[in-house]
Amino acid sequence: MIYTPSYQYRPILFILLLLCIYFPARAQTDSISPKTDSVPPKKVSKFDKFNKKAEALFKIIPVPLYSYTTEAGHIVGLAKYNLLHFSKKDTISKPSKLSEVFTVSSNGRINASVSTEMVLKENKYVIMSYVNYKKQPEYLYGIGNDISEDVFEEVQYSRFQFSATGLRQWFKNFYAGPAITISDYFSVQPDSNSFLIRDNVPGLEGGFSFGVGISTAFDNRDSRYNPSKGAYAISTVLYHPAFLGSAYQYTRLDIDLRKYFNPWLKHVIAIQATTTFTHGDVPFYELAEMGGDSKMRGYYMGAYRDNVLVDGQLEYRAPIWNIFGATAWVGTGRVADSYSDLSLDGFHLSYGLGIRIRVDSKNNTNLRFDMGFGPGNWRGFYINFAEAF
Repeated sequence: MIYTPSYQYRPILFILLLLCIYFPARAQTDSISPKTDSVPPKKVSKFDKFNKKAEALFKIIPVPLYSYTTEAGHIVGLAKYNLLHFSKKDTISKPSKLSEVFTVSSNGRINASVSTEMVLKENKYVIMSYVNYKKQPEYLYGIGNDISEDVFEEVQYSRFQFSATGLRQWFKNFYAGPAITISDYFSVQPDSNSFLIRDNVPGLEGGFSFGVGISTAFDNRDSRYNPSKGAYAISTVLYHPAFLGSAYQYTRLDIDLRKYFNPWLKHVIAIQATTTFTHGDVPFYELAEMGGDSKMRGYYMGAYRDNVLVDGQLEYRAPIWNIFGATAWVGTGRVADSYSDLSLDGFHLSYGLGIRIRVDSKNNTNLRFDMGFGPGNWRGFYINFAEAF
């Protein structure tokens, strides 16, 4: 059985991880209505009592992570996720998000990130940011849509990245504002016979990059982190000019479209379509990449990469019992050198199943466990907070 390199996970301690994460299974639950003389108090089950006790722990204790891969060795870390309101007087704004992850491996890998989504002034302002440092190898299968999953090479590098987007509401549900991204790739070490060296691919030497641009968005979802109805659309265009110190001059456009339906009860049908376009002297590590933990799940992130990416997915989300739920999805996508090179026979298939555990009943937010697959024995296992999209 052939696996993609970064997902050769052995199921060591995953059951323990599930049990460990289950303790904070319900966070920040709404308080029970006060007793009255005429209405008897609602009986609370032992299960709900247990979850209520876990709420306080979830607010302060990070979730432990563990996994094993042949290339990284033992991977241990901590993850933290909180939804909060910055002002008690602001009862209209949707909750803000603060998420942190830190992992290290026995073979020297490091990955640390902090991401935020701050919603302010009755939803009039949204500030999204991301900070990441990682030191780890990346697996390259080539550039283009016709790579072989059996042939890959390793590129070692270190990266620091920061991005921020500030959105202001100009009309009802319509936002726009500036976007920046700063990154620095260094200590790039490809294989001695790498195609990066042979073809003199941009990015071989690493380098600093400073991108500036603008984002526009439409958002009428009923929830930012687990929507059941509404729509969301965001586009971001970034320019990386030389006068800001960018080692490579290129343009990047990202478009993300989502729609949610609530056909009956608490069941949800979610649809997403995205595209990425890059143009100019684009380094290989900034090309449009297919795969990851939210789109085309099951494919190694960056296994397929090129100037253009298009993909889409359809997901069905259903409650099972109490705090537990399940999902199933199917998706398709591909990369190309340009939009004119896209053809229907080149699209790849993604499908999978997931388990959901509600960790914040007040904001209806889940912890998700997804197992994604693709033809050719592509597969990936993902643990994350909130829905994939």
